[in-house]
Amino acid sequence: MNPAEGNGHPGTDEAHASRSDGTDGVDAAATELFVFVRLHAREGREAAIEGALREVLGPSRDEPGCLAIQAFRATQDLRLFYIHSRWVNEAAFDHHAALAHTVHFIQRVAVLIDHTLVVTRATPID
Repeated sequence: MNPAEGNGHPGTDEAHASRSDGTDGVDAAATELFVFVRLHAREGREAAIEGALREVLGPSRDEPGCLAIQAFRATQDLRLFYIHSRWVNEAAFDHHAALAHTVHFIQRVAVLIDHTLVVTRATPID
């Protein structure tokens, strides 16, 4: 969601986040990409995270490379949120990460979470 890595820009490898792109030996241009993001809110910031998620989902869903995107809230820890998205390929997600709504989302949630933002890029093993 520039959900991503590093300074909030997916595709960067800065100290603020780590990347796991799962593309070793795989043709990234032809492989569907799954993205997982975990967001644990600072105490009292849950509503702000939920609002940021609601704002970014629509524009993200409208992107041509987005196959699906959904946000979730944990049932046992109400400060814990997840984003799961599917992209036609890694290039589509890289494009998404550079768009204004994504960059704004990352900047907005970076101060609302109590950990380093990690965006995991993955491909199915089956």
